[in-house]
Amino acid sequence: MKLNIEIKSIYSIDEINNYWSNEDYIALLEAFGFDDGKSINPENLQEMLFMAISDFEPNKAAQIVLTYKLSSDLNEGQIEQISNDMLIDKVCEEYPEIHLHKHLFSINQLVYKAFNGTFPNAKASLIKFSVSKNELEILSKSDVLKAFNNGLNDSNLIRRLFDEPMTTNADFPDAESIIWELNTANNLNFELITSEYWLDRESFLSNEFEGEILKLE
Repeated sequence: MKLNIEIKSIYSIDEINNYWSNEDYIALLEAFGFDDGKSINPENLQEMLFMAISDFEPNKAAQIVLTYKLSSDLNEGQIEQISNDMLIDKVCEEYPEIHLHKHLFSINQLVYKAFNGTFPNAKASLIKFSVSKNELEILSKSDVLKAFNNGLNDSNLIRRLFDEPMTTNADFPDAESIIWELNTANNLNFELITSEYWLDRESFLSNEFEGEILKLE
């Protein structure tokens, strides 16, 4: 199926809105030794958490946040290694488990802001686009990436690493992890969030192009 795509805008962002909830902040405050988080006004929770985090060594602080968020996905040794690596590398772009990138990005940005830049600053892309001639009731993350293929330059990592699923009717399960969020109100105008590692302003050859989605019959 072919459809026309227009890239409306691409913004660089440094956090995912609403990724961290007030309940997360209260639980993290407790993990950092502050047991009275529920008494703090919600608008002050993040600031208090930053203060609590900054009382720890950066790698130890990262280890605590990683444990809170990803202890079901990573063992203690992996968490300790990542907490050290985060000080010098953008682990949220390089970690081999792509499904963890979104979480590692948000963890990285939390400690980055708490320590005023001790950690590398990672970026994500907020891309707004529209489609026409959309015959699909639901446009999935896989559909979007396949449709983007014709508009991406040859150096784009998604094209280079996932040539088969991008250009054939093969399943593309990694699309669920590459695109962190995909939202639409009418199935014609969309917003997606992904890492700049995958897509940024320079990734696209043109703001308008014809995309093609090859699907299994």
